[in-house]
Amino acid sequence: MRTAFIGLGVMGYPMAGHLAKAGHEVVVFNRTASKASRWCGEHGGSSAATPAAAAQDADVVFCCVGNDDDVRDVILGDQGALGNAGHGSIIVDHTTASASIAREIHAAAAARSVGFLDAPVSGGQAGAEAGQLTVMVGGDADVFERASPVIDSFAKAITHIGPVGSGQLAKMVNQICISGIVQGLSEGLHFADQAGLDPAAVIEAISKGAAQSWQMENRWRTMVDGEFDFGFAVDWMRKDLGIALDEAKSNGAQLELTRLVDGFYAEVQAMGGNRWDTSSLIARLKK
Repeated sequence: MRTAFIGLGVMGYPMAGHLAKAGHEVVVFNRTASKASRWCGEHGGSSAATPAAAAQDADVVFCCVGNDDDVRDVILGDQGALGNAGHGSIIVDHTTASASIAREIHAAAAARSVGFLDAPVSGGQAGAEAGQLTVMVGGDADVFERASPVIDSFAKAITHIGPVGSGQLAKMVNQICISGIVQGLSEGLHFADQAGLDPAAVIEAISKGAAQSWQMENRWRTMVDGEFDFGFAVDWMRKDLGIALDEAKSNGAQLELTRLVDGFYAEVQAMGGNRWDTSSLIARLKK
């Protein structure tokens, strides 16, 4: 496939690399052109000066940027990808953004006979680098069927959730669940410390039962050691939780715990932990 990848951040850079490794032709665009040049030096392919130029002749255009405004700019802007997307091509947005921006772009794309999928991912930087991301997808079934073999280049699981916007809504569920799990693990480890227990022995025992989670298996040790300089940043989690909380205002969902944990993350930010991993929730309990 002829592909374009817009946005070479900590996620997009390795994702685009896996496309190239899978044999797809890749043209990249990044606002910092030097990063695009470095990517081409590592993976081949070519870089473009604008998203529109990157989308020229592409069968599938991938996007992974920061927020709704960034998505709108690189897809619908004056130099956006949609303006140069060919009839029958597909735009796949991997940004974690709102369901409303997904619906907006889908409508604009449909008017130009271009397919669109909102396809946020889970798995973090490590999952992107390993090509083992979980992808939750909203959009038309026929477009999903055409795009999923290409998405498979960097995914371990791809699920079609439903109509456009469903992928973003599923990602909100993902972040809601993670925030609660990390807070519970933080409190559990804090309690163990206050009680004078050996955390390794406690985790050895409870990780074999119903308390087990990915966060427990992969983060308990660094949480105990106060190491947070890696992984999914608190700033990003607060952005994502903000999207979920905004959506809840319109759909009536009761997100009491999510709102509480979002406030705890605000405390971590006030401690200077903006770029700390989300497991840093435990840090506020150790103050």
